[in-house]
Amino acid sequence: MKTQIKKLERQARKLELGAGDRTKLIDSAKAYSERFLEDLPEQPAHVEAENRGRGVYKLPFSEDSRPFPQLLELLDSEVDRPGLNPASGRHAGYIPGGGVYPSAVADFLAAVTNRYAGMFFTSPGAVRIENMCIRWICDLIGYPGNAAGNLTSGGSIANLIGMVAARDDSGIRSRDFERAVIYTTHQVHHCVIKAIKFAGLREAAIREVEMDDRYRMKAQSLKDHIEADKREGRIPLMIFASAGTTDLGAVDPLDDIADIAEKHALWFHVDAAYGGFFLLTEHGKEVMRGISRSDSVTIDPHKGLFLPYGLGAVLVKEGEKLYASQHMSANYLQDTLKATEEYSPADLSPELSKHFRGLRMWLPLQLLGIAPFRAALEEKLLLTRYCYKEIQKIEGIEVGPEPELSILFFRYVPDSGDPNDFNKKLVDYIHRDGRIFLSSTHINGTIYVRIAPLNFRTHLDEVELMLDIIREAIRHVKENSS
Repeated sequence: MKTQIKKLERQARKLELGAGDRTKLIDSAKAYSERFLEDLPEQPAHVEAENRGRGVYKLPFSEDSRPFPQLLELLDSEVDRPGLNPASGRHAGYIPGGGVYPSAVADFLAAVTNRYAGMFFTSPGAVRIENMCIRWICDLIGYPGNAAGNLTSGGSIANLIGMVAARDDSGIRSRDFERAVIYTTHQVHHCVIKAIKFAGLREAAIREVEMDDRYRMKAQSLKDHIEADKREGRIPLMIFASAGTTDLGAVDPLDDIADIAEKHALWFHVDAAYGGFFLLTEHGKEVMRGISRSDSVTIDPHKGLFLPYGLGAVLVKEGEKLYASQHMSANYLQDTLKATEEYSPADLSPELSKHFRGLRMWLPLQLLGIAPFRAALEEKLLLTRYCYKEIQKIEGIEVGPEPELSILFFRYVPDSGDPNDFNKKLVDYIHRDGRIFLSSTHINGTIYVRIAPLNFRTHLDEVELMLDIIREAIRHVKENSS
């Protein structure tokens, strides 16, 4: 048996690279990333590749090793070229923005050291860093010292945790789920509807509250719905408001909603996944006045802090309610009870295996300071308003409401023909061209084009290019429609 063990050991030791191999690997990866970043300003924001990355299947998993340069070549051709390029400053179609470089370094360090950040006992320093990030965001929101939260993979899981905490705090029983009511608007992110299902509340009523002409929840309509539901024997459960809808960037009247939530003793959750970090600006503080009165908040550092995909956060004003909802013990974890000085992330979310994802937020904030993040957010607000003003100078353009944050939407209305068909062709032209990326949406059957500048690499030159290409696209569609 020992002979067999030693034979397997020799093979298994290939998993531990020596210093020379590590250096060679890192040098190759660094050279690849440097080429990517140096070429980025000239690379398209979108590539409609015919094979859509199918080339990855040319290298099936095998018992044998493959050379790293071959793998990098495949990544370049099949992963980093086709489709969207969210790292590009000319990508303004969807929300996440860029991925600041120090976060990549942080992820490298976190992966190499492989700290388990789920329990305070196992890695107290890592947990302190994660909780330090949570505390900083809580201060930004205006939550008290007893607030708690969790760094999640994104807004979807954060919204789910917030919903489960609300459900558990209400004391509602499963037999009453069909009488429960959740209040939101048609503009709520679709992950909230998924969260309702995952939280076991599929039978609950989802009450879509009417919106004003800026697509914000009408507080009076919310009040009327709650009172009507109470009269009819239903159980108002929670209010799900938005601080920056993903589709249109609308911010619900949070202060007015908080008044109603307090009066009727309802859990008040704010989805600020996209808009929350605009609280670093004076404009954001004004627009989101009242967010500190909520019971819980979702906010995504991988959006408003320009970090790479994979970092959201849920915050709960009364931290013990989050703990009561999520905590569970196990026999094999009895040793961890020796150290309970801080909340353990595993006690505040469904996630037990926990990558040290907090380092990707902590390192950039420490290395660069908060000031450039605030400046970038203020810049995006001004760029959006500049774009909103300039795009109206194009004859035939019809715009939506003045942007509250960094999303605007518009459409071109042709002299004849179907406007929806024209705007579909407009977006198709932009996507085929690829130099910029914008997305489309539809509101009450009307198709609009969205511009959402939230990339730290998006500056005035990029916005001017977007405006030029929109003009070019309009001319092209008009010429080919006559």
